[in-house]
Amino acid sequence: MGAFHAYDIRGIYNKDFDKTTAYKVGYFIPALLETDKVLVGRDCRVSSPEIHDALLEGITDAGADVYDVGLSTTPMVYFGTANYGFKASVQITASHNAKEYNGMKVSRENALPVGLDTGLGEIKQWIEEGRPTPKAARKGQVHQKDIHQDYLNFQLRYKGDYSDLKIAFDLSNGMANLYAKEIFGDSPVYINDTMDGTFPAHEPNPLIHKNVVQLEELVKKTGADIGVIYDGDADRVMFVDETGHFIAPDLMIAVLGLYFTGERGQKGIVLQDIRSSKAISEYLTPMGNSVHTWKVGRANAALKLRELDGLWGGELAGHYYFRDFFYSDSGILASLLVLRVVAGLKKKGMTISQLIGQIARYENSGEINFRVEDKQGAMDAIRAHFTQAETPTAIMDFDGYRVEFPEWWFNIRPSNTEPYLRFLCEATSRPLLEAKIAEVKEILFTRFGASL
Repeated sequence: MGAFHAYDIRGIYNKDFDKTTAYKVGYFIPALLETDKVLVGRDCRVSSPEIHDALLEGITDAGADVYDVGLSTTPMVYFGTANYGFKASVQITASHNAKEYNGMKVSRENALPVGLDTGLGEIKQWIEEGRPTPKAARKGQVHQKDIHQDYLNFQLRYKGDYSDLKIAFDLSNGMANLYAKEIFGDSPVYINDTMDGTFPAHEPNPLIHKNVVQLEELVKKTGADIGVIYDGDADRVMFVDETGHFIAPDLMIAVLGLYFTGERGQKGIVLQDIRSSKAISEYLTPMGNSVHTWKVGRANAALKLRELDGLWGGELAGHYYFRDFFYSDSGILASLLVLRVVAGLKKKGMTISQLIGQIARYENSGEINFRVEDKQGAMDAIRAHFTQAETPTAIMDFDGYRVEFPEWWFNIRPSNTEPYLRFLCEATSRPLLEAKIAEVKEILFTRFGASL
């Protein structure tokens, strides 16, 4: 049962889970979410049809009806769930993982995420206990539900005038292919613009730099104003500036302020994850916004944004959440809004790299992964070391620790699934940043036997 994680079900297919697991997940969802109708979509992975068939068999054997939208982006399923009033949905996808992976993202009413603490844990327990799966007296029916046009129309409401922009897209052979050309037309330059669940060009994870190199080269070759790359299921998006350099995804939370506050005149709560740059709040707060920091992951972020009634939010991993989109994340919607900002900048003779240069005020380490067995002990030691040496200006103790000082800050958090600690820090200068990283390495290597 190694496929059950904090935010979804995901793993190597036929190793971490198989079609029997998919059947049982389908069977138990109607009881878990108290519904007799389940919306289902799937990505283009080679194993998705087999998982789809098993999942549908489980749902219908439990007596519930399936509304099958077919091939879909994950945000398309979120839209279908909330827009049509479904109390349960499943998107079959492994998101950004390699081709041998697959999984399921489960949502409940209003497209709220179902994570390990909000339902997936119960299903996992029921499967492990061997809870019986007797066929209901009435077998559920499978209905084909075409929501493509409705979702396309929703997305087009946010499209700006991009006629003066030269845009380069990497669709990663993933689900963004369902909509990108319908939305953006033939003017942009596209690569990896066919759906192919073997992902022949690169893994569909734009957070790993080697997967963005193609786009960086394309931007430089074509003289594009910006490059856009989606992950496998199109719930995440990342950007390359006009010089061919990757833009840290958390900084785009600040860029979106030029749309919401600058263009629409809206001010409100903005959500960032605990790893996000301090530069974001320093940029957005003077605009009249209030930046709130919370835990990593959709299962946390979507719920918190709804609770706060925030305007928008984002994560270092390239997820962006919107009140306008049922407090859910969408890579294509985020790109529509960012491109509006870039088009506005170009009219003023400004580039996206110049804007990022105004926002980014710190040297950033990026996430460094340390292999450590005693994760809690190591985290406590790092926190104690620095708070004894300096007086912190802020301490956050959820999702690991985020400790801020006048000229630098760090976040150290445990992996949910692996014996890793993830460390990130930011400082006002490169020498200060490197000195703090060196102190952390010294503690983790000598006292906890850590390795990189």
